[in-house]
Amino acid sequence: MDDPTTVSNQRNQSAPETPRLNLPARMSDSSVYLENLPSGTMHINRLINSNYNGSPSRTIYSDRFIPSRSGSNFALFDISNSPTSAEGKEDGSGTYNSLLRAALFGPYTPDKKDSLGSPACRNIFRYKTETKRSLHSLSPFGLDESVPGIIHSPVKAPRKVPRSPYKVLDAPALQDDFYLNLVDWSSNNVLAVGLGNCVYLWNACSSKVTKLCDLGIDDSVCSVGWAQRGTHLAVGTSNGKVQIWDASRCRRIRTMEGHRLRVGALAWSSSLLSSGSRDKSILQRDIRVQDDFASKLSGHKSEVCGLKWSYDNRELASGGNDNKLFVWNQHSTQPVLKYCDHTAAVKAIAWSPHLHGLLASGGGTADRCIRFWNTTTNAHLSCMDTGSQVCNLVWSKNVNELVSTHGYSQNQIIVWRYPTMSKLATLTGHTYRVLYLAISPDGQTIVTGAGDETLRFWNVFPSPKSQVNDTCGNTDSEIGASSLGRTTIR
Repeated sequence: MDDPTTVSNQRNQSAPETPRLNLPARMSDSSVYLENLPSGTMHINRLINSNYNGSPSRTIYSDRFIPSRSGSNFALFDISNSPTSAEGKEDGSGTYNSLLRAALFGPYTPDKKDSLGSPACRNIFRYKTETKRSLHSLSPFGLDESVPGIIHSPVKAPRKVPRSPYKVLDAPALQDDFYLNLVDWSSNNVLAVGLGNCVYLWNACSSKVTKLCDLGIDDSVCSVGWAQRGTHLAVGTSNGKVQIWDASRCRRIRTMEGHRLRVGALAWSSSLLSSGSRDKSILQRDIRVQDDFASKLSGHKSEVCGLKWSYDNRELASGGNDNKLFVWNQHSTQPVLKYCDHTAAVKAIAWSPHLHGLLASGGGTADRCIRFWNTTTNAHLSCMDTGSQVCNLVWSKNVNELVSTHGYSQNQIIVWRYPTMSKLATLTGHTYRVLYLAISPDGQTIVTGAGDETLRFWNVFPSPKSQVNDTCGNTDSEIGASSLGRTTIR
């Protein structure tokens, strides 16, 4: 009788060794032997032990998994494979499911194969060539109008500013002097222009021209400024006097003295009139009292060429040929804020009607910059180099934009969007420095004047959101649209 141990050893030598697996201690080798698997899996054992080599002609599949619509498990995302519910209606969750399904797998378009029950052959990862992307492409749902619950708003086209003036007025004897302010537009829609020793009024509603005054051969007009109500006009003269005129009656009310040299800047604050002169001083005048002036503001070391009251009438900004920008309050005789960053004369000054304490200023030929200041925090906000002399600034009343006019060397007009200071339009046409600027009472139109003896009217700003009848009583707010063409103001 054979030794059982010997028989066992012989069996082990004759039978091929089964590879042992590196298993956890809890598992036995017998539990994972291929012989113990179902018969349907025995072919795996044959492949392992047969040194199987694939045919070069056969496709070799990699481990990259590319899902498709047919193989997608919609239940995993709690998404039905149909765009609508069983009742054919979509509730709130159904809309969300439709949006999510469209974002993941594209718009659902059942075809014949789907209706027959055969799997669709549409991959969710598709190559698509895009040459131009719109703003809508930033949305994960694109422009698919069939996706429920999405309302697509049209892309807002950039506003177009007409590049040509809609009206040109000849203005003979309009002086080419950087330090003067000879054009202003009243709240009653009347334009005042100083030409030589005379002041002319142009009614924008009727295009009627009226000669207001003649100072005589020994004097000349250096500045004009409308009171806020639009009924009275202040006129600064080369002899250092300030005259107040009733525009409706063409009658002079009073003449005020106090300056020794020409008065090139005027600014109203209710019944208070500020005048800036070549004698370096600013006089505060209350036209209700008999005295010629109530106080004198000293600080500038050269001619005062720019004056503007803030919209709340609490702060007065002044610019001078000493390259300084000062801010005064209602009761100070010394500037409360001093800005000395400009390197040329500061004539262009404008307060923002949209943000309290925001002040813009522009420098002359050697500076060429527009600077922005916060007078509330006494901070310099930003600076923009325009490339040419800054002559005037004005803010839009309707949108957060402003206009600058320029002299050397391009004589252009620029419409800016604030605070990005991106250019909306650059307007040309004047052949001399654009020294004068005023804005219409509706805030849409500006008028510019230059040494080429022309006044040009431009539509640069949009209308207010709640448009009402303009000061002429018309619904069309285009000032002077009934008289296009080129005429003379005198």
